[in-house]
Amino acid sequence: MSGWTEINIGSLGDVITGNTPLTTNRDLYGGPYPFIKPTDMEVDRRHVDSWEDSYSELAFKKYKNAFIPSGATGVVTIGTVGEKLFQANQPCFTNQSVNVVIPDKNYYDNDFVYYLMKYNLPQVSAANPGTASGRHHVSKSNFCAIKVRVPQNLSTQRRIGSILSAYDDLIENNLKRIKLLEEIAQRTYEEWFVKFRVNGEQLPIDEKTGLPVGWERKNLPDLANILYGYPFKANDFNNQQKGTPIIRIRNIPISETSDFTTQIVDKKYLIRKGDLLVGMDGEFHINNWYGAQAYLVQRSCKIEAKNKLFQGYLGQAIVAPVKFYEATISGATVAHLGKKHLDEILITIPTDDFKTELEKLNILLKQKVILSSQNRILKESRDILLPKLMNGTIKVD
Repeated sequence: MSGWTEINIGSLGDVITGNTPLTTNRDLYGGPYPFIKPTDMEVDRRHVDSWEDSYSELAFKKYKNAFIPSGATGVVTIGTVGEKLFQANQPCFTNQSVNVVIPDKNYYDNDFVYYLMKYNLPQVSAANPGTASGRHHVSKSNFCAIKVRVPQNLSTQRRIGSILSAYDDLIENNLKRIKLLEEIAQRTYEEWFVKFRVNGEQLPIDEKTGLPVGWERKNLPDLANILYGYPFKANDFNNQQKGTPIIRIRNIPISETSDFTTQIVDKKYLIRKGDLLVGMDGEFHINNWYGAQAYLVQRSCKIEAKNKLFQGYLGQAIVAPVKFYEATISGATVAHLGKKHLDEILITIPTDDFKTELEKLNILLKQKVILSSQNRILKESRDILLPKLMNGTIKVD
């Protein structure tokens, strides 16, 4: 790669390791400075927009040498190494599980360094020397010693950063729109079908049922078909993208999977965009699938309304009862949501004159599916470009 040179990460600028103030001293918490931890980061998301804790003014004074400017890149080096990183979109602090690269602006572009770190996450993971505890841990010295290749020309770096940022900016914008759609759907559902108010007016309530006049409750199977996943065996899986994708429980929240199977099973187990899925072990994830067509595994299920008018409604209506079971089921190492639990879930059924309200929830769901599908295409395009830009295959000068 003409015009490129090999350096180590430590030569990119300042590398800072974060701190965690004593949790017993609450005077160090609750201020205006975001305190970003790995648990606040999302895999494959560039920015962190919400966080559990923040630094106070007192903590800022104590740890000011670890203050991170906007544009710096933080890489997780303890725990989820090789999976998570973020670029600060505002000044913040991190904990000791994160090493932050603050580029020397005279020689290195902020956005380029973020994508350089993203491209080299496998190298970061490989820098783990192994610990007695078995926990993945890359020391600061090992992190700084990792070799990377960079363009010597700052304008080339800026061009690469700009190209890749365009994709992530669109992705972030779509994620904000999706979040807004989810909030609208939740508020709409709660206002109409929990509080029983339409346009601010309370609906007449039947004293015997506690529901609006003419409404009723039915068990979930009366309203929906429930398909349980196929019992694949462990040796049916591969991660070489051979065959058909497989949706495991951990894939449900993110609509992405790296598991595949060459086994051919009944087409009824194929999941398509917009299908409502529930994970039934551990955390009972509820989400509509936005990824590619894939098989669903056991210990998870698809819930499909018998009347399509109720599909968007069901996605809201099952959340509270499923979360109730998640909080109350005990007695096992891993909590399991069984068929009997789903069968006894009661769903409120409005009268036929609420078709417009039900259709609005369907429209919101369709918009989410469209935006999420766009994001999937954007991510795939970005991930195709990333290695080609970072190894010089694509020239940008």
